[in-house]
Amino acid sequence: MVRKKVPEWLNSTMWSTPPPPSSYDDGLLRHSPVTKMKEEAQSISVAPRLNSAPPPSSTASVPSPSHRPRNGSSISGGSGEYGNSAGPSAEDFSRQAHVSAELSKKVINMKELRSLALQSLPDSPGIRSIVWKLLLGYLPPERSLWSTELKQKRSQYKHYKDELLTSPSEITWKMVRSKGFDNYDLKSESRCMLARSRITDEDHPLSLGKASIWNTYFQDTETIEQIDRDVKRTHPDIPFFSAESSFARSNQESMKNILLVFAKLNQGIRYVQGMNEILAPIFYVFRNDPDEDSSSHAEADAFFCFVELLSGFRDFYCQQLDNSVVGIRSAITRLSQLVRKHDEELWRHLEITTKVNPQFYAFRWITLLLTQEFSFFDCLHIWDALLSDPEGPLESLLGICCAMLVLVRRRLIAGDFTSNMKLLQHYPTTNISHLLYVANKLRSKMLV
Repeated sequence: MVRKKVPEWLNSTMWSTPPPPSSYDDGLLRHSPVTKMKEEAQSISVAPRLNSAPPPSSTASVPSPSHRPRNGSSISGGSGEYGNSAGPSAEDFSRQAHVSAELSKKVINMKELRSLALQSLPDSPGIRSIVWKLLLGYLPPERSLWSTELKQKRSQYKHYKDELLTSPSEITWKMVRSKGFDNYDLKSESRCMLARSRITDEDHPLSLGKASIWNTYFQDTETIEQIDRDVKRTHPDIPFFSAESSFARSNQESMKNILLVFAKLNQGIRYVQGMNEILAPIFYVFRNDPDEDSSSHAEADAFFCFVELLSGFRDFYCQQLDNSVVGIRSAITRLSQLVRKHDEELWRHLEITTKVNPQFYAFRWITLLLTQEFSFFDCLHIWDALLSDPEGPLESLLGICCAMLVLVRRRLIAGDFTSNMKLLQHYPTTNISHLLYVANKLRSKMLV
């Protein structure tokens, strides 16, 4: 087979990157089928986050929701809406003006909005919150319909919470009262207990019946505990998620509610470890909306947007579908083919010469939507591009993953199995704008 000539632009010095950071937490969603080669790869990787003790919470104070800043400062601690210490540039002001002009129209041109978001949105208060809701289909393009849609969806989420998150004891009381048994004997009522004759088999806490609300409650205990552990570990370096404040604790409770409601409504998937990392950017952006009404309903809005985003990746979290055409292995294979098409020399060195199976690094990249490879605030800009893709986030995600390999190709070509695995499991700091530029350029070459 004749090797494809490497495009000259791939050999540019602009691909050089700084050395990788010294440490990195490896948070996997779940265990994929174990192979001998994967065990070798894992033997050189750091211990996964899931087995480590939760990091200490920050003690930084966080303003309460009613006193959140309105001058562009972030409740996460940095200046700018998303903690960017550098002031906005002229380009930022220009992009902000274009996005604001588009959002002010009676009927928003989604094609134009996607084009603007593809270049990364400005870190201006409220803009990313509205744009993400539009890109995820939560808000319709017609502004006149926003109020009605939001009212309906938020009411629906409240109904979900009332139905799925109410404790069995409260449900039992409501059921009994709905049957007209309002007058219990004084002795039972004074002890906050139901009269013995009123408790049916299905209402009893020890019932094992499928229709028993108590049986369902105890079955959900393991899921609830897992969600609680994962949410507490979410971005311990960001006060918004982990500070010792009532505001941070309320954010954690909201995230737990969203994940638990999702798990109960999606019995085929339920909760998969790592979903908290995917929810975090959405909830953070919506909760930071300067509009008080939007911020106060961030939990409901984030729930529906989280569901919509995950709908394009849900098969990746079902282990029974791993080897199917819609499973995670299929997506990893597509990434491998993409790399081979753009740079066969790099592909051959990785997979043939050094035996680096793409599953060793791409599994986490894809299932966690790159949230573990870059800083939290850089991920917001990457997600602007992911959500703006009219064909769905997966296409852009695979393109960005391919660009990540291209950016460090020189180090990969010079490396062996061990050094390449360490590099790809601890991806070096990269200019995000440049990464997105390379991803777009690679994709445009595919369309030629």
